[in-house]
Amino acid sequence: MKKPLSPPDISQVLSRLSADEIIHAMQAQEGPLVEGRYLHWDELRHRGPPEGLDHETWWAMVRTARQAQLRSLPLVDTHGSPIRFSMPEPVLRHLSPIDKGAAGEILFPEQVANSSDRDRYIVNSLIEEAITSSQLEGACTTRVVAEEMLREGRDPEDRGELMIFNNYRAMEWVREHKNKPLTPELLLDLHRIVTEGTLETPEDAGRLRKRDDVRVVDHRDQIVLHQPPLASELPERVEWLCAFANGSEEDEPFVPPVLRAILLHFMIGYDHPFVDGNGRAARALFYWSMARQGYWLMEYLSISHIIKRAPSKYARAFLYCETDRNDTTYFILHQLRVIREAIDSLHHYLARKSKEQQDTEKRLRGSRAFRGQLNHRQLALLSHALKHPGYDYLIEGHQRSHDVSYATARSDLLKLADAGLLDKTKRGRAWVFIVPEDLSRRIEDVAE
Repeated sequence: MKKPLSPPDISQVLSRLSADEIIHAMQAQEGPLVEGRYLHWDELRHRGPPEGLDHETWWAMVRTARQAQLRSLPLVDTHGSPIRFSMPEPVLRHLSPIDKGAAGEILFPEQVANSSDRDRYIVNSLIEEAITSSQLEGACTTRVVAEEMLREGRDPEDRGELMIFNNYRAMEWVREHKNKPLTPELLLDLHRIVTEGTLETPEDAGRLRKRDDVRVVDHRDQIVLHQPPLASELPERVEWLCAFANGSEEDEPFVPPVLRAILLHFMIGYDHPFVDGNGRAARALFYWSMARQGYWLMEYLSISHIIKRAPSKYARAFLYCETDRNDTTYFILHQLRVIREAIDSLHHYLARKSKEQQDTEKRLRGSRAFRGQLNHRQLALLSHALKHPGYDYLIEGHQRSHDVSYATARSDLLKLADAGLLDKTKRGRAWVFIVPEDLSRRIEDVAE
């Protein structure tokens, strides 16, 4: 992608203006926003300026208004200048619903309110995040194949599948370590899990990079978009990062918990402390921080699923920060929008699943033989099966999807097969349960 243009030096712009011109410019542009948006110079220069202003003067007024709101973090760029952030109106507007939705109470539909269903949704989100986060960094495995691998527990067969498998393990790692403070050793452990078996030099998994030839490059024209810090600086920078990650709301400057998680994500991308896998590690660390700070709903959400819809916006949000004097507000706003979209997607998903389950229950309610006999796992499977004729279910896959014992999963599938709702066959030594092409008719027959 094309690197955004760096903004003009506002001190030089202001030095050309008289006092009266500055007063007029301040009256023409009040505050840090343009039509409610936190625009970068590369966006602003394509818009029509207020009457009587040229683009550079307009930018100088916007930047001056922002300057008063920017706060310095205990983190620095490659030149020792502080990483900064602000909380303009759009940030505050995003934070409120995220705090209510991700850390407060979400109203789950009655049909999916029990703990077993919630566990299933967590498994689904772990799978979704594992797949899309890996695809963002080049994994070519299709979603169908990747999901089948994770649900059935088979071994990965190529690098793409291994990236996804590792990412799934990393998301499980987040759940297991969310109550622990971040240490350099813990960060290296996370990176080892993310990259194990996928690097040209296996020893690079779980260790900081030793070389300075790692850079972010536009592969179309080989333009360097970002040059990370020297390898010799990384041990100290990781210590700073861990201290920031473990900070509290009493620290100064005050950093809201969601912003702390987003800034950790940003700094891994900025420092690029590893030879490869920085993006996957950064997103996993974001999840760790959100979970550690009580945002429990994040276990049900996939941010990479949203990012994957517009990866160029994700990359541009990083570059806007670096080209505008370490102002991370651009990246913060991008990620807040991603989280909001992910929460909305979850609500739509829950509503759809609730309706599907109700429809399936309605179709089966007329069956005397099965009235009250099908559990929520079997109903969920039938809802999925109605849309996927010919689909294969394995006991291990059903077990993983619902986080139940092997015996419980086996019993679920055998009862459905005995009822004629699934076809049972042997494949090698394992039982396979296949969705019949006429499942809808069979359900109607059972319900009569």
